[in-house]
Amino acid sequence: MIQNTVYETVVGLEVHCQLLTASKAFSPDSAEFGATPNQHVDPVSLGLPGTLPVLNAKVIEYAVRLGIAMHCEIAERSVLARKHYFYPDLPKGYQISQFEDPICVGGYLPLNEGKKVGITRIHMEEDAGKSLHDQTPTHTLLDYNRCGVPLLEIVSEPDLRSGAEASQYMQKIRQLVRYLRISDGNMEEGSLRCDANVSVREKGSSALGTKTEIKNMNSFRHVERAIDYETLRQTALLSQGDEVTHETRLWDDSSGKTYSMRSKEEAHDYRYFPDPDLPPVMVTSDMKEAIVQSMPQLPDDRLLDYMERLHLPKYDAEILTDERPIADYFEATLDALELMNLSHSLAELAKAVSNFIMGDMLRTCKEKKVQAEAFPIQPERLAQLTKMRLQSAISSTGAQSLFEAMLSDHRTPETIAQDLNLIQVSDRSELDPVVKAILDVHPKQIAMYFQGKESIIGFFIGQVMRQFKGAPDPKLVQTLIKEELQRRKP
Repeated sequence: MIQNTVYETVVGLEVHCQLLTASKAFSPDSAEFGATPNQHVDPVSLGLPGTLPVLNAKVIEYAVRLGIAMHCEIAERSVLARKHYFYPDLPKGYQISQFEDPICVGGYLPLNEGKKVGITRIHMEEDAGKSLHDQTPTHTLLDYNRCGVPLLEIVSEPDLRSGAEASQYMQKIRQLVRYLRISDGNMEEGSLRCDANVSVREKGSSALGTKTEIKNMNSFRHVERAIDYETLRQTALLSQGDEVTHETRLWDDSSGKTYSMRSKEEAHDYRYFPDPDLPPVMVTSDMKEAIVQSMPQLPDDRLLDYMERLHLPKYDAEILTDERPIADYFEATLDALELMNLSHSLAELAKAVSNFIMGDMLRTCKEKKVQAEAFPIQPERLAQLTKMRLQSAISSTGAQSLFEAMLSDHRTPETIAQDLNLIQVSDRSELDPVVKAILDVHPKQIAMYFQGKESIIGFFIGQVMRQFKGAPDPKLVQTLIKEELQRRKP
């Protein structure tokens, strides 16, 4: 029996990403999610005799975009192959994929704290259908809508060391494919799912232990919990002197355990060979350069830019760059605000916009279930609201009321603020006579102030505020009251 041995986890992920194309990978049939079973089927995806596949050009473009974003080498020539296996939801009896010559190889994906996860390869393939085992008590039903839907499979190096790291890696991939707009990344719909290869080894060893594969996980939580459980299970086996079996396992979230699906020794030879109906995929330097030029600024680059150029706190920058539509909205608002030629620094403008987005906008999106792309306040109008707040034309409370009104009232913020009496009175000549008049009629309270009760200032401010139809600047009101009291000091 092995005792007092310290083990470490070794994890590699195979992530399947469903692409946002209108049609399938090799046929013109719709790739839309959510249709009635077997509505989006066609002779090509069903593998009927005499049909010929034609590769969707968008699949190539999306693969190259992801490869560039993950720092991969893009192959000038890659080959589509047939991967043979029998399963009821694979009507052709083979899956079109890539084997020896994938389109992207040898990249990496940075995680937090400087760690990089190596990318072995990214390859194109088509999805299989879906078997429904729980619809009737005696039969398995087959839905072929998903047959032929395009996928990218992202295979990592065994560089991950915990369930938490694997979950973070998956979240980074989801963020990236959504930034690139090549996938919606909806894990609950199966658009992003993964298989995890998990093994343990003695800490300090470079040898790889016997691995198990955990299949088809479609949530960050499942990935983390399944890997952590499998680590404990394998560690317990080795600590007792037993061996880990090379097998495929499934995760059961209700029990919090993995269970055996099949032994890897029984796995079939997929008999890969180049698909005779599909020519090699050629990516020219001109094609690659055009895709490079169309790439958006990626989240890690945006995060660094917001912190270094705009001097935003890391917390703000992380929230603003988490989703591309939010970052786009922030930048459009800031650009509009810059054109207004205010006296404030770029950092002050950026922080003011960030405050509105992180507070009011994101709260409204969550409460009203509105996506950033459909947010009813356009960036130019939010910039006008931000300008009013920066210039103290409205108070912080007034800004909240104005924001709420702007959600349904599409007039200019200035017009709405005028109608709602939210414009702050900031003219000393207009405020000063009112301050003097209020102090004239409250000698008792003035005496209390000079006896040490400084909190009575709040009483005077309230009295002044009530005299105006609009909203006097409370800071200026407080300043004027203190100045006048100083002049009346006994």
